[in-house]
Amino acid sequence: MAKGRKAFGGYAISFKDCKDSMEKVFGGAPIGPSVMTKKLWAYVKRKRLGKR
Repeated sequence: MAKGRKAFGGYAISFKDCKDSMEKVFGGAPIGPSVMTKKLWAYVKRKRLGKR
């Protein structure tokens, strides 16, 4: 990587100070991995937890 250049991507998610439980985020019923990923990203976007 060239000196002084940032790495490609660099997306960070911080759950610091989040008080929601996993059950509140994902629900009480069993779900598949793809649904879990969609719900997790919806939560991150809704709470604005992602930073570049």
